Formats: sequence, structure tokens, C-alpha cells
Amino acid sequence: MMPKPSLHIGLVGPLPPPYGGMANQTMQLVELLRSEGMTVSVVQTNAAYRPRWVAGIPVIRALFRLIPYLRTLWQLSGRCQVVHLMANSGWSWHLFAAPAIWIAKIRRTPLVVNYRGGEAASFLAASTHSIRISMRQTSALVVPSGFLQAVFARFGIPATIVPNIIDLARFNNPAPRRSQRRHLVVARNLEPIYDNETAIRAFSTVHRRYPDATLTIAGSGPLAESLQALSDSLGLAGAVSFTGRLDRDAMARVYRESDIAINPSLIDNMPNSVLEALAIGIPVVSTDVGGVPFIVADEQTALLVPAKSPDAMAESILRLIEDPTLADRLVDNGRAEVRKYTWQQVWPLLAEVYGKAVIQHAARRSEEMS
Repeated sequence: MMPKPSLHIGLVGPLPPPYGGMANQTMQLVELLRSEGMTVSVVQTNAAYRPRWVAGIPVIRALFRLIPYLRTLWQLSGRCQVVHLMANSGWSWHLFAAPAIWIAKIRRTPLVVNYRGGEAASFLAASTHSIRISMRQTSALVVPSGFLQAVFARFGIPATIVPNIIDLARFNNPAPRRSQRRHLVVARNLEPIYDNETAIRAFSTVHRRYPDATLTIAGSGPLAESLQALSDSLGLAGAVSFTGRLDRDAMARVYRESDIAINPSLIDNMPNSVLEALAIGIPVVSTDVGGVPFIVADEQTALLVPAKSPDAMAESILRLIEDPTLADRLVDNGRAEVRKYTWQQVWPLLAEVYGKAVIQHAARRSEEMS
């Protein structure tokens, strides 16, 4: 059931900067919900520390962020009609998600958990009891993929699929189909779970065959120096560029200038980088981990390879370079597939979740008062 246009939604989640999957989705959701006539109030989970010098003091800085966060959550839950909580695994759940759930419960406001993150299985296994208790206080759990839906089902927690949203207005200007596809791009942060090392080693093999091939790595993180050193040690100093983390418009430009997108991650759910590459019209080589096979099919919309296998990744990249027909087929199929992630397709699903949450909450309140 579609909610009425005057519905007031309290959106709780991270916002850029830094630019990343969940932060970008939160910012995009604010814009799109307002375009539908919703009133949206935001509580930012990654707000800047105040005063700034607190950021350098562990533990103390957590308190300086948590106390204003809880106060703002309390105020928000008292004035909105439904809380939409962007949630993830680990400390983020315990520090930000769980308090939001319980404050909404105390304030008698329906809350929808929007869970994302490829490490859900290990997190649920370690914290099953506490998560189940918290989830019983919510109105709904939505996840972006069938992969996460299946993970939660194994722990007896039902979930509704509401996919990630791809902004085709930003990613709908297709990349030109060049006769030589030799500019590769990786759009993942420089963290262990995204295994950029495998991408660099795969590219080294490609570069030996095609010395004019180049690789752009768009992301930031703790492995920046070691990955740069690896690139230099493999003789790729002039062929690999590290851009740092980019905003949405800059990332769209990088995709448009690239020929092949690589996703080397070890753990994944529904990577926006893969969907964005499909939307912009460049073929994708990805590891077959987590939720990736739920959004792309091997040999149909992407080429999938085992994790931590630079040889297999290099072989697939070379196939795309040397077989333009295969590359074009993946591009055409990918652009058709990604249309299911547009706002026009996702909004009715999300609107139904909101509508049910508000109606069921009102029914429970009525029963309590009768």
C-alpha cells in the first residue's frame, strides 16, 4: 500500500563524505524520497566530531559522537511517522542500529531496518540472540538482495527484498565502445576484504601481453601504501593510477573513460560498483562471492571468477579484450538487467513496506487502547 504523500520519514544512516556504498545510498534515498513528496529528516551516523580534536582520542570520541546521536534519535522518533534505519554488521550495529531500534520502540514509532553488508552470516552467528531480540521490536527488515534474504532466513528472521537504487540519470550516458578495451577500473576501497592485490596481480599479467593497458583504482583505505608498493614492484608504476575515493559524479566520469570493470572482493552483498558499471555500459569481471551471483550471471551479464585467483581474473580480462563480441553481449545484457534497480522499480516496493509498517503500528496502538 502506498503511503500518503505527507508521510514523515526519519532516515538514519551515514552520509558522504566519505563517499561509499551505504553513504551514497542514504544520500540518494533522501533525494528520491523528497522527490515523491515525502518529508525526510536525517540523523547522520557518521557526523563530524565536535570539537574536532576529539577525533584523535579513542573511546572518548565514541562518547562525543554517541551522546548527541542518541539525543537526536530521541527527538526524531517523537516527530516522524516511520524510521528508516540503514544498518550494517559489527560494531556499527551495536553502536548505531540497536539504539535506534530501542529508542523507536520506546517512542512508539514504527521502524524499518534496511540491512546491508556481505558479512551478515558471521555476524548473525556470533550475535544471534541479541539481534533476534532487537528485530522483534521492529516493523520490518528489508535487504537489497536474495543473498541476504537467504542468510537471515537461516537464522529464522524473515526479510523483504528492496534492491539498491541506481541513478540512471547519472549513469545512463553510456561509455563509448572502443575498438581496444584496455583501460581497466576497480572501484572498491583499499581494505583487505576488497582484495585489490588480486586485481593488481591480474592486471600485471594483462600488462605483459598489452603494455599499453592501464588500471585505475578508485578508492581509499589503510592499504594504499602497500598496494602502491606492490604496483611499483611489479613494474606497473606508470600503468596503475590511484585516484582516492571519488564522489558520484567523478566516479561516473571514470567509468565512462574505462573499458572493463573489475570487482576482486572476498566478501560482498550487492556491490553498487558492479551495478554502476553495468549501467554505464562497460563489461564486468567479478569474483563469485556472496551476493554477486544474485545480481549478475556468469557469461550472460558478467564474467565470474573464484576469489583470490589472479590468473583466472587475468584470463577473463583478456577474453574481453580479445573478444569484442563477448564484451558487447555482456554490455547489452547488463544494461537491460540493471533497469530493475531504477527508482521507478524500487519505490513501489519501499512504499509498500512503509505503508504496512504505519498501518500495522496503528492497528497495534488501537488494540492497546481498546
